[in-house]
Amino acid sequence: MAGHGEEEKVAIEEKDLDVSVLDGVGPATKQKLNNAGIYTIMDLLVHSTSHLCDILGGSREKVLHLQEKARNLLAEYNIIEKGFVSADKIYERAKRISYITTGSKNLDELLMGGVETQAITEFYGEFGTGKTQICHALSVNVQLPREEGGLEASAIYIDTENTFRPSRIVEIAEGRNLDPKEVLRSIHVARALNSSHLLLLVKNLGQKIRETDAKLVVLDSAVGPFRAEYVGRGQLAERQQLLNVMMHDLTRLAELYDVAVVITNQVLVSPDIFFGDPTRPIGGHVVAHAITYRIYLRKAKNARIASIVDSPQHPPGEAVFVITKTGISDPP
Repeated sequence: MAGHGEEEKVAIEEKDLDVSVLDGVGPATKQKLNNAGIYTIMDLLVHSTSHLCDILGGSREKVLHLQEKARNLLAEYNIIEKGFVSADKIYERAKRISYITTGSKNLDELLMGGVETQAITEFYGEFGTGKTQICHALSVNVQLPREEGGLEASAIYIDTENTFRPSRIVEIAEGRNLDPKEVLRSIHVARALNSSHLLLLVKNLGQKIRETDAKLVVLDSAVGPFRAEYVGRGQLAERQQLLNVMMHDLTRLAELYDVAVVITNQVLVSPDIFFGDPTRPIGGHVVAHAITYRIYLRKAKNARIASIVDSPQHPPGEAVFVITKTGISDPP
């Protein structure tokens, strides 16, 4: 694709890298992709090869070749890197990571700046530890000016447990001196009815991110529907396979669209743990390996404690925060 002229480059950019610019994508193939919610070259890389095979009905080799063309074109336009790159280029890309304030300086310091884009951050804990409260606060805070810890962008909120409360958004917005109506308009909410619906919503997130210019995607909670529907060891393998697909989709979305993905997770108590805290997040290794940052929340007297459980860069540590009418903040 190195022979593209400037006029053709401009045309491709104006089309938002539509799938039709790829060789081999004719009207019939484009229609199949569009029907599945795949409109851009970026979408071809977000979705798994097996999912694209199901959509197109072609061979795996053909789909892999199509994805390779997509990678080559995006690499030519410096949207992604192709193959091996030197570590200094990765370092430069890391400098472009943005952060969303939680509202608590203690928690932001623990996260080394706040919740970051290009990553999946998981908050897990027992009922009432503040998971949904953090999600509500972040959905408002992402709309703040950058100098106040926001990204001046909208949020996408997928609610699987009917815990999203617009009235709570209004309270937090008023506490941040924002127009509650404008804040509500900038949070795009979907109620996932079951695990199949959740998987479909995640598959279509790329298009929604482009439509709304969102910088935050929230799943509250991400694993709950699978836990409720796939019960017993006989269904464990199928549950984990579906979770694996969803988590990898979220990972690619975070990286390719430069958004912060925040998920909440339920917990279970391991009966074989005799010393220490027996509380463990559900989802097993499939979820654990896909997450960038894992934060454990627990209750304290008149406050909440957040602990770094897993991170590629954060040192172990804890932060104390409180839940107030105006969101998340530090103890007085």
